[in-house]
Amino acid sequence: MSNLLNVSSSPHVRGKDDTSRIMLYVILALMPTTIFGIFNFGLRALLLVAVCIIACVLSEFLFEKAVGKKSTIGDFSAVVTGLLLALNLPHTLPVWQAVLGSIFAIVVVKMLFGGLGQNFMNPALGGRVFLIISFAATMTNFEFDGVAGATPLALLKNGETVNTLDMLIGRCGGTIGETSALCILLGAIILILLGVIDLLIPGVYIVSFSAFILLFGGHGFDTTYLVAHLCGGGLMLGAFFMATDYVTSPITPAGKVVFGICLGVLTGVFRIFGNSAEGVSYAIIFSNLLVPLIEKVTVPRAFGVVREKKVKEVKANE
Repeated sequence: MSNLLNVSSSPHVRGKDDTSRIMLYVILALMPTTIFGIFNFGLRALLLVAVCIIACVLSEFLFEKAVGKKSTIGDFSAVVTGLLLALNLPHTLPVWQAVLGSIFAIVVVKMLFGGLGQNFMNPALGGRVFLIISFAATMTNFEFDGVAGATPLALLKNGETVNTLDMLIGRCGGTIGETSALCILLGAIILILLGVIDLLIPGVYIVSFSAFILLFGGHGFDTTYLVAHLCGGGLMLGAFFMATDYVTSPITPAGKVVFGICLGVLTGVFRIFGNSAEGVSYAIIFSNLLVPLIEKVTVPRAFGVVREKKVKEVKANE
């Protein structure tokens, strides 16, 4: 009988998916919006995608080589970072700036804090915000069909009308991966069906953002205005592919709800009351910084553990 007993340390229930498999799922789910972005903006978009992925992988490999760590490029997390960063860039961005943003995302945001699982913010968004701060002119230079112009969200902020159908399909200017809400939603469905993410964080994010826009957007319950905000910018891409990052989002159910509300409110504040028409990147990064506090407040108590105040009250009654 003793031979039938296996004693081992926890965890005793393990999933079949490892980091590399999950990252491959994410890459697969990003393919619809990546392919559409290349179709929409041409070979220049393909070049930036390739450059960002190669720069991210090389940065991780060389950093680990320099500090004597075992190489982790086989987990494909650097590939995901490079792909997400590229999808958050305008296709007109100079290649050297894309390389610089990739190095910053991997070396500064990820590796200097301990590598995968230790970074305090999403590396791709960290790289994007670094580029926005450093090279605002080129990061806001959007072209579509060879003509430079404002994004639909910028037009909306200036009080102009936009074509929501074009925004849904992707026939408009913007970053490589943000234009087609349909392609992003297709990728999100793939992630959900594969069990990589659930709907809690993106669902609460979108609902809370919608409520904020309807209450404070200045257009009342104008559904066309709301749909334009939902389809425009990087909201859908951020909600499903970056806000759900395992490392930088809460693990408790209550924490995910609080996290989603923070994302929705902050995005609304930045878009409606800020100078920029966009706000998803900043909202996600700010919320990433709040994750330790959110988890501390929302973590469930272990069975048998009671609050200190309650213990004192029981002793006083005795």
